[in-house]
Amino acid sequence: MNMILEGKTLCAQIRKTLAQRAQSCQEKLGRPLKLVGIGWQGGYASYLYLQKEMEAAQKFLIQTELIEIAQTTSQKDLLEILNNLRNDETADAVLIPKPLPKHLDTPQTWQSIPADKDIDGSSALNTGRLFLCKSSKEIADMQGFAPCTAKAVMALLKYHKIPLNGVEAAVIGRSSTVGKPAAHMLTCENATVKILHSKTKDIQASLCGCDIIVCAIGSPRFLKADMIKEGAVVVDVGTNEDENGVYCGDVDYDEVSKKARALSPVPGGVGPLTLTFLLENIIISAERKL
Repeated sequence: MNMILEGKTLCAQIRKTLAQRAQSCQEKLGRPLKLVGIGWQGGYASYLYLQKEMEAAQKFLIQTELIEIAQTTSQKDLLEILNNLRNDETADAVLIPKPLPKHLDTPQTWQSIPADKDIDGSSALNTGRLFLCKSSKEIADMQGFAPCTAKAVMALLKYHKIPLNGVEAAVIGRSSTVGKPAAHMLTCENATVKILHSKTKDIQASLCGCDIIVCAIGSPRFLKADMIKEGAVVVDVGTNEDENGVYCGDVDYDEVSKKARALSPVPGGVGPLTLTFLLENIIISAERKL
């Protein structure tokens, strides 16, 4: 492997101006900026994601509030929470990571998230806005928010100057949070993209000709070296605990690094960029109020 797709350097560049922007917004609004997170402890990766973002926001003197939901939370209760947040002028940003308890993961939930505060692009309106875009410029100009993990994948590839125009790419995972938006963003850069998932008959055969692989299947060390071609570029989006309680990605890093041309580490790759884009979106949401 001749390139590690680390995200920390780009994060540092983006964060240079965030503190000043946050302070300017606070002074003009006459109050602190505020992030409200809705979390479910039953989703390990999403709950960790939420906790890390709230800790990052606090370092920028952004107020945070965590609203816990559980299997006992009713759909009516969740919709009431979202409606209250829509009307709360002091709440600049809402973060509600997936997955939710199954009885709450409904179209009604995602339609009810206030789109102007939806910093991770989860709402039905922001999702629709993204998929109407046909180019990266249209995404950049979009009056809304795109999913930050998918955005981080694209930023990581661009920062490390990985060519995207005309390449064969695969995204493993079809979630609305990462898989589908990442695949769409790659097509907006003129890549030819296939989406693979748990029901794909032969994932290895589907990957054999791919120049770029984005692995977001949510399975510890799923992607092995014999599944990719020599010299492929691999982006690991996974956040998992293995059977020994060890934090790891979706890619078998030690093995795949011997065959890939470039590979993102976990931690230190996509994750820091995702948190940085979420943090920036809190500030953007507040700036739009001004």
